Amino acid sequence: MSKATIKDVARVAGVSLKTVSRVINNEPTVKESTLNKVRSTIEDLKYQPDMSARNLRSNKSYVVGLVYDNPNPYYVVDVQKGVLTACRDLGYSLQIHPCDASAENIVDELCELVRQSRLTGLVIAPPISEDETVTAALAERDIHFVRIVFAPSPPTGPLPCVWVNDRAAAHAVTEHLIARGHKDIAFLSGEEEHHSSYERFAGYRNALEEHGIAVKKSRVLDGAYSFDSGFQRATNLLKNSHPPTAIFGCNDEIAAGALAAAKSQGLSVPNDVAIAGFENSPFSKQAQPPLTTAGQSIDEIARQAMMLLVAEMRPQAAKEEDTLLCAEFVPELIERLSTGTPST
Repeated sequence: MSKATIKDVARVAGVSLKTVSRVINNEPTVKESTLNKVRSTIEDLKYQPDMSARNLRSNKSYVVGLVYDNPNPYYVVDVQKGVLTACRDLGYSLQIHPCDASAENIVDELCELVRQSRLTGLVIAPPISEDETVTAALAERDIHFVRIVFAPSPPTGPLPCVWVNDRAAAHAVTEHLIARGHKDIAFLSGEEEHHSSYERFAGYRNALEEHGIAVKKSRVLDGAYSFDSGFQRATNLLKNSHPPTAIFGCNDEIAAGALAAAKSQGLSVPNDVAIAGFENSPFSKQAQPPLTTAGQSIDEIARQAMMLLVAEMRPQAAKEEDTLLCAEFVPELIERLSTGTPST
């Protein structure tokens, strides 16, 4: 059975080829009744636009790039899923581009990516998105992009962005541990080049200070966003003659490593030590006991970022409610069995 063509869609829907093209390109000039009829026909015929052919026919590009530098496979998969969802809805193709955020030629690399692949714009994930030198250079070269950043307030500038308020969420996690009676809470950070590490620490610190609890340097340990790093640091903490009663891992991989460290020393979680993480990844759900965490809808964050990018590039194709160029997300506290009242 041959694939349906745009001519088939136009014939079955009883409209012109130009109308079908307008629907595919999300142009706002199509009546809602016609829009629904064409979309229903596209779904019934299982029609899929040939993106490469469309790009060759048009002087416009319908391909965007996703740029990231993150070792967490769960984060990367969810970001890709979210951007792809929006791409399919908006009629775009997606090109994935992992890179080294610390590379000296990162700006030239991204500009060459846009030029060679004829990309219409970029979705830039942390930590690259948080480097103002890089984003300013891209803006000067008239490259369309949207940033995903971790910040307690909207970043300055007119460029589209999605900002994730990790500080407020980390504050909520720490408040939860304090409410369970914990006053000696250790914090295991991620890499310093990720702004999320600082924002989550700031939320932890602010919550302690609001309750008159001193922030001890010996309880704040730098490291990496990994299971092994969490295991090593938690092992050192728990071997201490006066170990903390609770550990807050900067992400779920760190927290899962801390949980394994506690079990390796014969400790009960949460009776001997409470453990919380961040992001609500599979690590938190599959752990035994499951980890208290902050639920971060990474795929929805990425989907929204793509929507904002298109709204900025093609305002005529954006719905009225989608014209804002900045969106906020605040991860929500998810209470599970890994936290509880100290045994003493």
